[in-house]
Amino acid sequence: MVLVLLTNGFTAIVMINKIYRLLSGAILLLQLACSSNTVDKIKIAVDSKPLPVERGINISINYSDSGYLKARVFAPILERYSSETQMQTEMKQGITAYFYNTDGRINSYLKSKYAIRDERLLIITARKDVNVVNNKGDTLRTEELIWEERTDRIYSNKFVRINSPDKIIIGTGLEANTDFTRFKVLNITGIISLTQ
Repeated sequence: MVLVLLTNGFTAIVMINKIYRLLSGAILLLQLACSSNTVDKIKIAVDSKPLPVERGINISINYSDSGYLKARVFAPILERYSSETQMQTEMKQGITAYFYNTDGRINSYLKSKYAIRDERLLIITARKDVNVVNNKGDTLRTEELIWEERTDRIYSNKFVRINSPDKIIIGTGLEANTDFTRFKVLNITGIISLTQ
């Protein structure tokens, strides 16, 4: 290390020694502070999930198209995450979503214990004890259901059970409209008739 701006050579050597001692002491303190336990804590902090950029309690979100209310979603807790690779809204305590017709009446509703929305793809994935009920009395039960907002379509590739007034349909996979008035079970494994 060379110091050029000092005129006295002795002062330069003293300054270099002081700087060297300070740097050595700082490095020693850093090594002592970073024991294996502290390094593990730092690693956990770096690897943990990022903090939300927004957080709300008892949130209501309205979805409309051409001036008509399409859906209203309620969530006890909503957390929005944003990064270069993803933009997501997580609803850890689930959602209740009501789907409306053009007359402003509720056609169906969806409930789940967890949901996450991909802000870029405009897709909501509802998980854990998902129920969909339409105004005809049909009830869908599954563990995961995906709602495509752009196409007004819901679907699943998981086990589904549909209870209708006259039958029960059991299978894997489902495609339906958000009103749940038209639906198709992709792989039916059983139909139980409720009429005698």
